Amino acid sequence: MLSITARNLASALRGSLVGTSSRVAAVRCLHGTEESAEEFDKRYEKYFSRDGIDGWEIRKGMNDLLGMDLVPSPKIIEAGLRATRRVNDIALAIRWLEGCKDKCGDQKATLYPYLLEKITPTLQELGIPTIEELGYDKPELALKSVYDA
Repeated sequence: MLSITARNLASALRGSLVGTSSRVAAVRCLHGTEESAEEFDKRYEKYFSRDGIDGWEIRKGMNDLLGMDLVPSPKIIEAGLRATRRVNDIALAIRWLEGCKDKCGDQKATLYPYLLEKITPTLQELGIPTIEELGYDKPELALKSVYDA
């Protein structure tokens, strides 16, 4: 599959270097249209809110989101949590929360509490504990640092 994609890309680039305008237009169309943040949020909310969505599709959507260079909005996080509750997969809900926390990166001290504040009503409604309530925020077998007094 990779070789087919590489071959198609090479032929498209070759055509654009020669000056064939139809191939240049085809390459430009590959980028698609830009969508606003609201449209992006609605698309993923709709994806997670579908009737009949199963665990595999939920995992696929979550994996796609966590692979992007962004932190999911609270609305998307809530939609993902509701989807995990519909399929009755608490482990997936916890992993979703861990993934969203990890996506906060170096802004974890400010961004993650904001996200928790926004999604706490949904967590309570669905009966899903936070990572901190479960004690998953600290490693179980961690040793005290020799540098701590």
